[in-house]
Amino acid sequence: MSKPALALPYIATAAVSGLLFGAGLYVSQMVDPLKVLRFLDFTAIPSGGWDPSLAFVIVPAIVVMFVAVRVGRGRAAPLFDITFHEPVFKQVDMPLVLGAALFGIGWGMSGICPGPALALIPFWPPNLLVFLVALFAGSYGGTLFMNWRGYPALGASRT
Repeated sequence: MSKPALALPYIATAAVSGLLFGAGLYVSQMVDPLKVLRFLDFTAIPSGGWDPSLAFVIVPAIVVMFVAVRVGRGRAAPLFDITFHEPVFKQVDMPLVLGAALFGIGWGMSGICPGPALALIPFWPPNLLVFLVALFAGSYGGTLFMNWRGYPALGASRT
């Protein structure tokens, strides 16, 4: 952002959205690994042990984002920034599929997603430090691997 006048509204919007996101994680119980694991366990559907309630978290989020993208595409620029920041990588390729699979395996093993893990920091449940250290080590290792394979740094173009 090169316009200093936009800095305060931009930061205020980020703060309000962060507060809403954090509160939503707790109200929806997405910070509870057992609730998440019960949602991810589709094999429990026949026995009635599957918990579909977290679908009520993701569906409204998808609807809000869908509307926001549609409204944003009709604007020349965002309200609090100079330009829209579109994703650089727009193709389904092996790194995307492999990364999604690794993320899903980690989420399914622990029941903790990175967003809820950060939201749990103020309450410091047992083993959170282990999870966070492993999360950052995995992120760093993934970056090293992608650089070694010749993929550009995050935010760079693949052209």
